[in-house]
Amino acid sequence: METTSRVGTQSAVAEGAAQAAPSARRTVDGYLLAPFPWYGLDEAFTGPRWLMQVGATADGSVEHGSIGHGEEPSVRGEETIGNSDNERFTVVVTVAANPVRRTADGTGVLEATSVSSAAWLAGVGLLSYTWPGQMDHTLRDDWLDQQTETAWVLADDLEGADWSSLSLPVDGVPTPFHYRESEYGWVIAGSTKESVHLGAYGRGMSPYGLGFSVVQDISAYA
Repeated sequence: METTSRVGTQSAVAEGAAQAAPSARRTVDGYLLAPFPWYGLDEAFTGPRWLMQVGATADGSVEHGSIGHGEEPSVRGEETIGNSDNERFTVVVTVAANPVRRTADGTGVLEATSVSSAAWLAGVGLLSYTWPGQMDHTLRDDWLDQQTETAWVLADDLEGADWSSLSLPVDGVPTPFHYRESEYGWVIAGSTKESVHLGAYGRGMSPYGLGFSVVQDISAYA
């Protein structure tokens, strides 16, 4: 994942922050414009499901989006993470597998999306629900920039020591994923046979028991 793609994906940082706002949710219109299938947890999960937000290019082409499962989280400080039974959620990020992505003006080419793209979006998404304890609100932007850069570096080295491997079912088929934990929660990333990459992040729900499947009717989530 080269730095050339950073120009095209830095908007995901703002998206991650927007995901924390309920007003940014509940619209299915963007999801319906996607030319790729959306993924969520499979039927083994029987709890609440909720739409979040899609990410699109300058020309309106939908490239990725997120679907939440479980209790809708709020932004939490380090001292409160893990201390609440209500902090149980998983967010599934679907990223279109685009081998060629052009810049908004059509004069250049961005790096293709990859598993690293899904890992980075999931990492930034998890950060959007985290607030360091004892930090002044005016400093959070600096903290978020720093942590976003760290998430980028980690996503660029999926074979590194910070990641482990696990196998989870995707449409019933065992599929390899990259997995890491942090003090804020966990992140996983992998690919499917449906030309999309999957990322996921969460807290309070073990990733080892999860399974993923295509969402048959995204409108039902609205």
